[in-house]
Amino acid sequence: MNIAIIGTGNLGSVLGRRLVAAGHDVSFASRDPAGAKARRVLAESPARCKVAGLLAAVSGAEVVIYAAPYDQASAILSSVVDFHQAVLVDCTNPLNATFDGLQVGHNDSAGERMAMWAPTARVVKAFNTSSVATLADPVYGDHRATQFYCGDEDEAKRIVADLIRQLGMEPVDAGPLRNARYLEATAMLYIHLAVREGWGGNCALKMLKRPAALPPSAPAS
Repeated sequence: MNIAIIGTGNLGSVLGRRLVAAGHDVSFASRDPAGAKARRVLAESPARCKVAGLLAAVSGAEVVIYAAPYDQASAILSSVVDFHQAVLVDCTNPLNATFDGLQVGHNDSAGERMAMWAPTARVVKAFNTSSVATLADPVYGDHRATQFYCGDEDEAKRIVADLIRQLGMEPVDAGPLRNARYLEATAMLYIHLAVREGWGGNCALKMLKRPAALPPSAPAS
């Protein structure tokens, strides 16, 4: 699959490296394709990986992963005239300046705004509730980290769920795109634990599920 990643920071680079390892072709979109960050991601994933300007990177991509800062999303996404119905994965959390709250929430979300800024893409929210360390290695003993995702288009969600499985995580469908409001709030709780409470990045969210109990047998007649 041809995948474009907008952003060459820690999040984008670890996703790119692991997706290349899973057999995908990755194009990083960078404002400076010859800069230090671009050279670093190429050095980490030299095979099936390239760095280009935004329009060149997203051209022909089946999946576009937005892994740049939320505050830049409106300008970046609005500059792409047509995503040609590519799946656009929003990994952002709309953090405030002090990283202790969200800029939007309750009745709006970054994910829903992404859909407004990129109307020719199929937006799925994912990868916003996990640390870079967990995305690099999602295995915690006998468990694999849960990766929530949500969106309004079933095929787009199936594509993202498959990518999550290829990265070694457990996909959990969190419903329609409006539920990005809840995933972003969940990420805020995770950030509080990881940063304010000192847990660090080597912790992950996990959904556990018991088999449904069998109904009691009917009494013999």
